[in-house]
Amino acid sequence: MKLSAHASLTLQLLEWIAQRPRTYTELMGAWKTSCPRLAIWEDACTSGLVDCEPGAHGVVSVTAKGRQCLEAGVVAE
Repeated sequence: MKLSAHASLTLQLLEWIAQRPRTYTELMGAWKTSCPRLAIWEDACTSGLVDCEPGAHGVVSVTAKGRQCLEAGVVAE
């Protein structure tokens, strides 16, 4: 099954966050390089795939729902 560009980028984001603890500032530095990537972050937040503690140094993490997507290799669009 071929993933859409959106789903592929979302899985890439989830994999990147799951590798190790990331701060919101680190995430924005790495993922706001282009508009589509920022939209991927926003969509992952609203879909409940990631969680972020408040503030610039808040830790970003993959939620249980996000981990299920990673394990399945698919993201609902």
